[in-house]
Amino acid sequence: MITEAQLAEMIKQAKTTTKERKFKQSIELIITFKDIDVKKGFAINEVVELPKTSSPATVCVIATGDMNQKAKQAKADSVIGTEELDRFATNKRESRKFINKYNFFLADTKVMPIVGKTLGQLLGPRGKMPTPVPFDAPIESLLERFRSSIKVRTRASLSVSSKIGDESMEDSDLAINAHTVIGVIEKKLPNGEKNIKKILVKTTMGKPVKQAHEVKKKYA
Repeated sequence: MITEAQLAEMIKQAKTTTKERKFKQSIELIITFKDIDVKKGFAINEVVELPKTSSPATVCVIATGDMNQKAKQAKADSVIGTEELDRFATNKRESRKFINKYNFFLADTKVMPIVGKTLGQLLGPRGKMPTPVPFDAPIESLLERFRSSIKVRTRASLSVSSKIGDESMEDSDLAINAHTVIGVIEKKLPNGEKNIKKILVKTTMGKPVKQAHEVKKKYA
């Protein structure tokens, strides 16, 4: 497996070779695969908790009653109930705008059927179907976990791209995040690291930086 030191060097190069922009650029990790038959239903759909974060992910909780109140007390980015779901059912445009605001959705198991009927067609294709939450689950710890997480998702494709942070973060911290994501993905591949063809890093507007020569030999 590629080392954190090698990833840190790639990240440093990606940062120094990109042009300065008027916005904070993301740092993206790109992994391409080999020797995988995508026609056999190959897919990756994982929530990966990053050890280092600079800006937390946004989380919406869909719940009623006690869980609704607990989510508000825990300062979830948004908390909605069945009344809002009913409104979204009649306004697809408003639904799309709402869904695009949040990275993750958590939902009380009791309202999951309603969520499926009202927002399922929009949440599903975006990989944002809510994580079911039992009534006695610790909302605070769940919010903490998802706020430091990213979704790594690909379907019938030989590559995956994920945001591991932004250019304001230390190279070493970004490397730790990249290493974590790679480790999770390796475990989901049929033959682990043998299925990895290339590892690249880039800024939002920059060119991809390939892994160093000795790393390429390992994954060649």
